[in-house]
Amino acid sequence: MKPKLILIEGLPGSGKTTTANLIHELLTEMNLSARLFLEGNADHPADYEGVACFTAADLAELWNDHSKYKELLSERLITQGDRHFLEYRKIKQELGTDFPDVLLADVSRHDIYELPLEQNRILITERWRRFAADAIHSPDTYIFDCCFIQNPVTVGMIKYGAAKEAVISYVEELAAIAKPLKPLLIYVEQNDLDRSFRKAVHERPIEWSEGFIDYYTNQGYGAQQGYHGLEGALQVLKARKELETEIFSDLPIAKHRVDNSAYDLSGYKQALARILADHFRGQKQGIVRGIK
Repeated sequence: MKPKLILIEGLPGSGKTTTANLIHELLTEMNLSARLFLEGNADHPADYEGVACFTAADLAELWNDHSKYKELLSERLITQGDRHFLEYRKIKQELGTDFPDVLLADVSRHDIYELPLEQNRILITERWRRFAADAIHSPDTYIFDCCFIQNPVTVGMIKYGAAKEAVISYVEELAAIAKPLKPLLIYVEQNDLDRSFRKAVHERPIEWSEGFIDYYTNQGYGAQQGYHGLEGALQVLKARKELETEIFSDLPIAKHRVDNSAYDLSGYKQALARILADHFRGQKQGIVRGIK
């Protein structure tokens, strides 16, 4: 079986999205069928983006507060066992002002990435298991941007200030689930974290940097350390880098670090091409020798 999953990770501003797009281009050039899922894709097959999860009690409370929208939202609920999922971001895009902000606020409180860490982990790992079971029979190679290391670290360390062991265990569980897909992890690095992050702040909308700084300093690890503002967010990022470096080093899967400090697109693409060629050739040779 050919490798079915390529995971792109790295800190904000390192060039993960660029890397994911280049990987997709390269696989296409290798005549391999590939599907790219960037961060924020509402149709992600292994993650949740803009999805709320409700218990029966949660729904009863929502209907009580927003009875006029019960019929509208009920027909869009996805029920799995005793849980009810609502793809509220898609619905908001579809309905616009017919999905009022006050309703959006109450629904988004139940976003899967707003749930307690253990509940989040249960839901995410269940979704990864369903994805892996389907993907192993697919002809496609999937490219995932950010959802393998970044999301567990962000929700665990950054949001909740969870113990390092809990975050590492979360990522290790995802790695075990993905193992049958013969994943390749590519970690994008910059040799100057301060410079690359400030570059991202300068280039992206101010709403992004304000939201990022608030998320990184006003809860979890940042709040525990008493960090504030841009400089505080940088300190949290440095701590995040240390944790992700430890996670990367210990993961028992195929993996490569790639240096994107030069922002040299042509040279960078060539480096990625060599990694992919070696990985796919190595897997093929392993199958021939009967060791994979």
